[in-house]
Amino acid sequence: MRSVEGSAGAFADPVDYLKPEVPGRLPRVPVPLVAATPEALRGYGELVEDHRDFEIEIVPWPLAGWRKLDPGTGIEGGTTSGHFEFAWKGDLLYGRNEAVGGHYLFGWCRDPEAASAENPAPDRSRLLLWHANYHPDGGQLFYPLDGCPFVTIAALPGDDVTPESFTAFYFDGGKGFYIHPGVWHEAIIPLRDSGRFYDEQGRVHGRVSCNFAREFGVFLEVPVRAP
Repeated sequence: MRSVEGSAGAFADPVDYLKPEVPGRLPRVPVPLVAATPEALRGYGELVEDHRDFEIEIVPWPLAGWRKLDPGTGIEGGTTSGHFEFAWKGDLLYGRNEAVGGHYLFGWCRDPEAASAENPAPDRSRLLLWHANYHPDGGQLFYPLDGCPFVTIAALPGDDVTPESFTAFYFDGGKGFYIHPGVWHEAIIPLRDSGRFYDEQGRVHGRVSCNFAREFGVFLEVPVRAP
């Protein structure tokens, strides 16, 4: 059941994505893991062979009244691109997105109360995620530039998403992942110490978020391995 904190207006204040305010320990919801195939990704997005020629979907600007957009307008914001780098530091997974100037703490491989960036021998077989989001203004492409295998999560569009809505997808590092507009997603989780990705997404960068810790009182537990 959704908590009172998950009601409309509860997240009006900006979130510190490098120091999220979450409990040190919460119940975990295991996320099923499948191999990323064209069939498995149907509805979520696509496997991408070559990021250099891939077209990103841009959603026309939403309307406030009954009049229609003039043809060809509402999409002029286009896309922005850059490198999105993901790196483990001990038990913690961080990311930095050059395309939109974002820097994030995505999660931990053990309970936050015990997690340390200085842990010399972390068990990175799972990641505890506290957050996911979608972009209503356009799609997003992640393409590994160093052949890094990775896992990521996704859920089909809809604001009534729950922790059980998510599936984890494993990519072997030979292809990228294009995510359709409105599809819930979160961190690229490298199966190495770090991974460097080409990122392209809508320049407007509208972001709608779900904080699992605050809305549902749980973390998502994502397997970090091949199926």
